[in-house]
Amino acid sequence: MAEAFEALGERERAAELRQKAADLQKRFEEQFWCEELAYYAYALDSKKRLVQSVVSNPGHLLWSGIPRPDRAERVVRRLMEPDMWRGWGIRTLSADHASYNPFLYQLGAVWPHDNGIIALGFKRYGFGDEAARVAEAITEAASNLVSFRLPELYAGTERRPNTFPVQYLGANLPQAWAAGSVFHLLRAMLGLQADAPNGCLYVDPQLPDWLTDVTLRKLTVGTARLTLHCWREGARTCWDAQVDQGSLEVREKPWNPW
Repeated sequence: MAEAFEALGERERAAELRQKAADLQKRFEEQFWCEELAYYAYALDSKKRLVQSVVSNPGHLLWSGIPRPDRAERVVRRLMEPDMWRGWGIRTLSADHASYNPFLYQLGAVWPHDNGIIALGFKRYGFGDEAARVAEAITEAASNLVSFRLPELYAGTERRPNTFPVQYLGANLPQAWAAGSVFHLLRAMLGLQADAPNGCLYVDPQLPDWLTDVTLRKLTVGTARLTLHCWREGARTCWDAQVDQGSLEVREKPWNPW
């Protein structure tokens, strides 16, 4: 919101919101970080005690940018541990938890949209390889489904050779926010950050070895429209942009939105 007010010329309001965000970040770190868990607590109970359940929610914190960088790295590593990650995506609840059940809604299933948000968080803190691993898992899960349609969620079972993701009974299919996860995952791998008020698009592509060439056509930023082509040369990702309509500057910089 601070960026929006700044673009509208309301700089004092933007500065006020940024100060509030800084104050919130300080209070959040003080209340929710759990050093013995090396992770953020799931919640505070009625007596303000930390609920030390390992869940996927702190991945959303990475997307928001609220964690300190050193703690963000610990969150990334924790989310990729075997109890949370078993090949088809990041589970909602650790397999080490007493309530874990990979076939239940919030107790161990995998949500594509949840993973898309987490991948953006990984990218935000510089963990492009981990973001690409998440994107690969969700993409391969979709390849096992009719018309590549991602369901609302599927079971968080362990991935083994010649197996497929088990759909959650009653999951909506198709489902809007599951379909939207594809755009989150693509944005994470390409590091796209639009700054329409200033006529600029920032890119920070990091294509994995399983996706060596991507072209986006009719990509719109403000009133401008462009074609963006990204490809791998060895371990390096190259890119080229062609502005097809309007005026736009395309720059490369490490991805750090907002």
